[in-house]
Amino acid sequence: MIIEVPATSANLGPGFDTLGVALNLKNIATITKAQISSISVKGEGENDIRLKTNNSFVNIFYDHYQNITGYKDNFRFEFINNVPIARGLGSSSAVIIGAITSAYEMAGVKISKDMILKKALFYENHPDNIAPATYGCFTSSVVKNSKVYTQKKEMPSYLKAVMVIPNVSMSTNHSRTLLPKRYKAKDTIFNISRSTNLAVAFFCEDWELLKIVSEDKVHQELRMGGLKELFEVQQLALRNGALMSTLSGSGSSFFNLVYSDKALSLKNKLIDKFPKFRVEIFDFDNNGVVIK
Repeated sequence: MIIEVPATSANLGPGFDTLGVALNLKNIATITKAQISSISVKGEGENDIRLKTNNSFVNIFYDHYQNITGYKDNFRFEFINNVPIARGLGSSSAVIIGAITSAYEMAGVKISKDMILKKALFYENHPDNIAPATYGCFTSSVVKNSKVYTQKKEMPSYLKAVMVIPNVSMSTNHSRTLLPKRYKAKDTIFNISRSTNLAVAFFCEDWELLKIVSEDKVHQELRMGGLKELFEVQQLALRNGALMSTLSGSGSSFFNLVYSDKALSLKNKLIDKFPKFRVEIFDFDNNGVVIK
């Protein structure tokens, strides 16, 4: 069995813990029954011994596989990791969604994407990354009574994501400690107004509105302070064709949405200004987790 899960960019500015979009950059896992369990890793993290001795995908897979079947059969797990780790591109969500989905597939039990998402909440308690990893597309999600309610919108092919991926990792858990426990009412209203209109802009394809409604006063600037160059990344992108430019998840990557004909020009300008950062153009993914 081969399973593919897309990278994701979450928050999208003001949509803290609720909005996300899937990118055509995928982690691929091949799982086969074997006499002896084994793990191989290529790509991101291939030199990290922890991914072979205490692999989160494998641990979550067996949590569910044993619960379904009552057995801990042996499998060979072959991972091709294309999603950068700890860069705000949803690598942990890709692991969670891939592991749950593949466990049910290998056990021969059908599971809906709605149920996959519900089970994923046990490992990640906010849906901004796990929803687009599951469904693909742009997603807007809420959680109530341990269930995720998601609206999704397919992304058109005439848009691209220009991702700036610094060579510096950022811990999501640490970045949350930077955020205040209380917010001013005016800042809360600022974000509510923009996040609701951001979702509307995506569903209505009103892309020219995005520069205004992707502004944030809740989390971005505090997190960006750990890597000052990100402020310059955002300013340069918005001056050179980006429809919106936002911190991807908790960072350190930066998400820039552009029309296809502006993507290469923006990529080259970002490379010239930030030669130490990786800059890539990605299509969007409208399928989410897929079993082949």
